[in-house]
Amino acid sequence: MEFFDIFVSILGSAVRLSIPLLFTALAGLFSERAGVFDIGLEGKMLAAAFASACAAYVTGSAWLGLLAGIGVSIVFSLVHGFASITNRGNQIVSGVALNFVAMGLTVVLGQAWFGQGGRTPQVPGEGRFAPIILPGADAMRDVPVIGPLYANVISGNNILTYIGFLMVPVAWWVLFRTRFGLRLRAVGENPGAVDTAGISVSWMRYRAVIVAGFLCGFSGTYLAIAQSAAFINNMSAGKGYIALAALIFAKWKPVPVMFACLLFGFLDAVANFMQGKSVPGIGEVPVQIFQALPYILTCVLLAGFIGVAHAPKAGGVPYVKER
Repeated sequence: MEFFDIFVSILGSAVRLSIPLLFTALAGLFSERAGVFDIGLEGKMLAAAFASACAAYVTGSAWLGLLAGIGVSIVFSLVHGFASITNRGNQIVSGVALNFVAMGLTVVLGQAWFGQGGRTPQVPGEGRFAPIILPGADAMRDVPVIGPLYANVISGNNILTYIGFLMVPVAWWVLFRTRFGLRLRAVGENPGAVDTAGISVSWMRYRAVIVAGFLCGFSGTYLAIAQSAAFINNMSAGKGYIALAALIFAKWKPVPVMFACLLFGFLDAVANFMQGKSVPGIGEVPVQIFQALPYILTCVLLAGFIGVAHAPKAGGVPYVKER
């Protein structure tokens, strides 16, 4: 059972590490389905992490921290929308610019406000999202197979984890079973036809990037006051780009997005577990190799080894209304 216990531990860690990727990938799903490429997911996540940590530290409330993270992330989304939708600027350049702004601004403000080298002070316990023990978790812990899975993987997560998985069916329902989702997908495929039907392409795209900002607010908050207890300089560490890779891997579909994020989370969990461990027949492998696994997989996926992934036809192209 020792191997199974190790597997359960890695699986529980994988679930927790996949949540910021899941929120961010779903954010990109809404934005890109509407035809707006969002390289700025990384910046939104980082800005939301900083804002949530600051608000939670000052107010002592995790929920106010979440609200602050969502608010700042939506502001970044609106800036991206103003540049790429209203002014028809290059969406890639706008997103990269937001990433640089977030990376620099969080350090400058963190140093100016707290004087800790860009970090925020430790958030008190009441300012964090604590793990939730589900009913019967302790009683089932000794039940073979099912007990450890329920007690250590399903139970013991914070509320943002459960919200993250809940957002998968919600996103599927919104995109594929509502009028809003139909129009949003149509804007990403053929904005001219949508405009002819009397629907504002710009307004639909703005609503999509606002939803993206809303979800990135959750991912940043999770990093700062659920997974950690403070904001750390550049704590997103490329997760926004990995989420984009998961989105492409999943071919812009909500349920495959969840499994892609779980795969990346599992690789990250394996990397953490293998630090200082010896591999039979090889010996101790440098930890950097395991830490690079998620990024290696990202490069493999982006190189097209998963087959052709067709992005929305109008993705990345500013819409100019015909006169």
